[in-house]
Amino acid sequence: MCRNIKRLYNYDPPSTADEIEAAARQYVRKVSGFRKPAAVNKSAFERAVAEITTATATLLNGLQTSAPPRDRAAEIAEARRRNAKRFGVS
Repeated sequence: MCRNIKRLYNYDPPSTADEIEAAARQYVRKVSGFRKPAAVNKSAFERAVAEITTATATLLNGLQTSAPPRDRAAEIAEARRRNAKRFGVS
């Protein structure tokens, strides 16, 4: 799907409401094809973001795992390592 939508589940500390909303907004942008909708479409766009944000929060709160939480700093370092390998060091 969209590279900018990041995994939100099983982090310590847990994903914030802002991170969940940002992922929902990115999803709606991808599906609709609008980065910023026209005024006539703004209410539908924002309503979709709100509904997907709620659904995502419900999903994340309902999931269970026995795996240890991921470390955000380690995930970021690994992503940077993969990017350096893929694109070269700038």
